[in-house]
Amino acid sequence: MATINPYLNFKGNTEEAFNFYKAAFGGAFSVLQRFSDTPHGSNMPEELREKIMHVSLPIGANVLMGTDVVGEMEETCVVGNNVSISISTESEAETDQLFQALSAGGKIVMPLEKAFWGAYFGMFIDKFGINWMVNYDYNNK
Repeated sequence: MATINPYLNFKGNTEEAFNFYKAAFGGAFSVLQRFSDTPHGSNMPEELREKIMHVSLPIGANVLMGTDVVGEMEETCVVGNNVSISISTESEAETDQLFQALSAGGKIVMPLEKAFWGAYFGMFIDKFGINWMVNYDYNNK
């Protein structure tokens, strides 16, 4: 069965925000990846390389996740569209099914594809304006 968790987008202060959340909830980050850690990180402007590509903070049975929005996406990131629901699936088939069902009538932002972090991943905005991310992690199976 799929699980859902909140995914937060910030305009450059993800690290500050997540250190604040970690202090409040306790625990430790299960993932902290910077843009410099990505395959194309060396092609990014120097000031963006140390920004957060992905961070995960387990909170009980849930995970709070986030990223720094950079480049042209930063201009469109505002309070109201800066939160997504992230779905973690148990198979490619479940990923395909949920992506197709939930994106019907909406707008596909990133089609499902194999991502460099070892996942089958896609993003869309549903017909009600809600941002979704669907992720099947090959490494956790």
